[in-house]
Order: sequence, then structure tokens, then C-alpha cells
Amino acid sequence: MLEPLGLDSAAEQLYKSMLAYPQDDLATLSARLGVDEQDAHRSLDSLSTLALVRPALREGGGYRAVSPEIAMELILSRQQADLAAQQLRIETSRAAAAQLIAECSALTNTAATSGEDAERLIGVDVIRERLVLLAAQAEQEITTFAPGGAHPAADLEASRRPNGALLDRGIRMRTIYLDSVRNHAPTLEHVNWLSSRGGQVRTAATLPVRMVIIDRRQVVLPLDTSDARTGAVLLKGEGIVTALYALFESTWAAATPLGTPPVVDQNDLSNQEVEILRLLDTGLTDEVIARRLGVSARTARRLTALLMERLGARSRFEAGANAVRQGWLSLTR
Repeated sequence: MLEPLGLDSAAEQLYKSMLAYPQDDLATLSARLGVDEQDAHRSLDSLSTLALVRPALREGGGYRAVSPEIAMELILSRQQADLAAQQLRIETSRAAAAQLIAECSALTNTAATSGEDAERLIGVDVIRERLVLLAAQAEQEITTFAPGGAHPAADLEASRRPNGALLDRGIRMRTIYLDSVRNHAPTLEHVNWLSSRGGQVRTAATLPVRMVIIDRRQVVLPLDTSDARTGAVLLKGEGIVTALYALFESTWAAATPLGTPPVVDQNDLSNQEVEILRLLDTGLTDEVIARRLGVSARTARRLTALLMERLGARSRFEAGANAVRQGWLSLTR
């Protein structure tokens, strides 16, 4: 019953027994519970780690259970601290990701002309042909950021055969789409098909850039992040590929697996709603927010209006201030 608090069933039973029989030593408690004394020691270690037991002052030593009221307060306070630390790590990762993408954009305009560790790919057909070749040469894994929201049904259908061939060859495929694809039937159908064939799929509220990494050795990025069709750059430098792969891994860890419902935080906000607040707070327009989320401008305006209504705000500035005041946004964002 107390697994969400970090207690497994064995530790929970020992804790309750220690409360009911405070004079019993561990050997007696083990006998009462019908468990091996060594297992009881492991449960006691778990309780000690969570600070739910303390050294007893009675003769002979041992441990005593902390009262339930104090115990639950300790656990909840620790979880709140862990949540705050995790949020800070996410904020730090966001800042690092933004800096990395900015540096990559600068590098593509300089390194791509040197012909050493980068190659320009100009035009949609050239980009597609090179991606097909890279996929055919893949030996282990292809990881992808797929922003842009819903994809045309014809494009999805055309991608099934090559994707299926990759999976049949044992190539590991991990793709992160936007959360908005969960509301688009054709894209969702394709993603479910991909998942059923062994591909791994997660979704995120926003993605920093369109990106494909092949075998952790090569990465394809758009030359212009606002229009990936105009051109791309194929990067092979070990340092930048390693950094971009780390960016993928951190984004993957925070993304939501396709088969699970969208996560909401303690304020009953989805990841998408939190991201909208962040984007509003930076002064972006509904059109830009729509592109980041992969939704229509009309949907972005509707979502923005709903959030402002919940915050009791009449302007975007007031929405940001109210979001911070109510704890929906961090002051260190």
C-alpha cells in the first residue's frame, strides 16, 4: 500500500509491527512476521535509509519506529526536495540544450564548408537520398527527434517499408515525437505500428531541433531550424556527435512513453501546458508557440486562453507573474 512512498511490502509490514510491538527485538519481530531474520535486516536497512526508524534508548539497543505522523512528513518532505532537485536539473538541461543547438547552428555554417567533418545536403531530394543511404549503412541504432506535429498520411505510409526493413535487420530505433501527435489519428496509427514492430517511441511537449543520429557516429541537422526542407548538414565530428547524442538521451529520459497517458504535475498541468507557460513567459506569439508544439495556431490560441483563464490573467505578462506566484513556473527558469 505504501509503495508510492518508497516502502516495499516487507518493509511496510516490519514498520507496522515495530509500531505495534515497540519492546520486541528484531528476532522476535521476524518470528511474528514469519520471515527470515536476514530479510528482516534488509527491511530494517530500508526503513533506516528513509529515517523511519531510530536507535532505541532502551537497554540492549536496537531500533524504534518513528511515529506515522512524523514518518509521513519526513517522506513527503524528502520527495518534495527530490522533485525540486529534478526540476532544477531539467531547467539546467534546457539551458544547456539551447546553448548546444546554438553552437551547432554556428558550426554548420563554418564546418560545412571545410569538407572535413561536415557535408552540406541541399534540397529535399538530396536529404532524403542521403538518409536512405545512411539507414542502409546503419549497424546498431538510429535515434530521431521528429518535431513538426502531425505527419501527412502518405509520408507515413511510405516510411513503413524502410522502417520495417531496419527493424527486421535488428537496428534499434528510438524516436521522440511531439505530444500533439497523440491527437492525430494517422500519425498515432503509424507510431503504434512502429512500436508494435519493436521501435521505441516517446513524446515530448517540444523538441529543440529536427535531428537524426546514426550509430552515434553521424548526425543530420537542418541548416535552417525554421525550415528543415531547405538544406541539412551531415556532421561526423566525434565531439559534437557525442554532445548531441547526450542531448537525445536527456530528452528521451524526460519524454513520455507512447503507451502511457500524458503526465501531469502537482498543479494538474500537462507537460504541454507547462511548456506553453514557458513560451508565453518568453514573449513568443501564438504562431511561434503553435510551431513549437506542432499544433495549429487556432489550437495554440485556445490552449493559451484556457491557461490565462485558469490563472485569472488578462495579459501574457500577468499570466507569467501569476504562474510564478502560484508555483506553476520556477523563479529560476
